[in-house]
Amino acid sequence: MDEIVNKVANSVLEVFDLEDYYPSGIRTQIDISQWLLDGFLLKEKDFREALKNHNWSQFQNHFVAIYCSTDAIIPAWASILVTVYLSPFAKKVVFGNLIDLETSLYQEILSTLDYSKYQDKPIILKGCSKKPVPESAYIMAIQKLQPFAKSIMYGEACSAVPLYKKSK
Repeated sequence: MDEIVNKVANSVLEVFDLEDYYPSGIRTQIDISQWLLDGFLLKEKDFREALKNHNWSQFQNHFVAIYCSTDAIIPAWASILVTVYLSPFAKKVVFGNLIDLETSLYQEILSTLDYSKYQDKPIILKGCSKKPVPESAYIMAIQKLQPFAKSIMYGEACSAVPLYKKSK
């Protein structure tokens, strides 16, 4: 009987797994409408008082996305003021939903990596993840990897989709 050889493990393929860079921590959304009259009307005095009396320490070390679930027209300073209260506690605050938050986190992380180790190598941009890696992170990653890579595929080694091959 022939020996079974793991060709993937013995190949020169480099796996770039965005899950490896997923920052641990609690993700939280804060809905500004909770501090609006009937969820729609911002009365400055009441809004400021509600923020002042809110327990912001519950967001210690959280990654926070601020949004409004209603169609209220909110002045820009309102979300900025919420951020003022959150900043002493939260690790990061963004305006938007949880996908916007994840995108922002990956934007920061991917901009700090050294991609030179992928110079002239075939890369698999690992596709399946158990963590909520946003599609935007893959788009950012391919842009960072492409100048270095010999080729880039997406997915798993057993069923990768070719995306890019450097011209000779």
